[in-house]
Amino acid sequence: MPSYRIAGVQMDIQLGDVDANLSRMCEKLRETSRAGALLTVFPECAVSGYCFSSLDEALPYSQTIPGPATDRLVRACAELKCFAVFGMLERDGNRVFNAAVLVGPEGVIGSYRKVHLPFLGIDMFSTPGDRPFAVQSAGPVRVGMNICYDAAFPETARCLSLLGADLIALPTNWPPGAECTAACVINARAMENGVYFIAVNRVGTERGFSFIGRSKIVDPVGKTLAESQTLGEEILYADIDPEWARNKHVIRVPGKHEIDRLADRRPEMYGPIVEPHQLQRPGR
Repeated sequence: MPSYRIAGVQMDIQLGDVDANLSRMCEKLRETSRAGALLTVFPECAVSGYCFSSLDEALPYSQTIPGPATDRLVRACAELKCFAVFGMLERDGNRVFNAAVLVGPEGVIGSYRKVHLPFLGIDMFSTPGDRPFAVQSAGPVRVGMNICYDAAFPETARCLSLLGADLIALPTNWPPGAECTAACVINARAMENGVYFIAVNRVGTERGFSFIGRSKIVDPVGKTLAESQTLGEEILYADIDPEWARNKHVIRVPGKHEIDRLADRRPEMYGPIVEPHQLQRPGR
């Protein structure tokens, strides 16, 4: 099976300046398309910014899906014949979801609402995701989406792997304190599920919160293919082979050392994982 180039755009974002953010995203999409990228991933809340201080403040910068922001990225993808994953605030009545969207030349392919919400930024006021995990196709590549804090919960990536993802895309806004996630967790999620994983963080400072960069792309055995080494804007590229991610039966020594991280599971032993936790944060 042929390989396909993916790109991650580590960029600064302007809080509340939707038009400027979308303009820069379209500009970067043109750049990654010229470099041969089939799929480009942008950070969490790339359209709106993240550090809103209330739901009322965030509401004017949230949009429906489909809506004006997705329409603009769809037009760019149609012109460039490519796909994009990006973060935005999704408005549904008076509720706001921290969302990621996959778009392509034909329109919105799928969207995801962040399930695990930290006590930070817009996540203090947004509604937890209420839809099942899902995998959609960006051309020949099967893509599953998570957002930022979701990566700290191994069940999220496992669900996407079981649903057939070749690649997990994680738009994120990692602040200081997330260095271990960037350094270790992303590689672990890729390795334990046998999938490619692209985590794309933002940079810059927003209302006193700085962001650490450290975007990376990892292969199905946990090897880092590309990684940001700076706190500045940059674009990461890697070529991926979806067939590698689909072959879960790994033969290291025929008849003596073989593993299959999906077939070797013992779901009947995992009951405590799905039991509700007794200590819930107030308001969740």
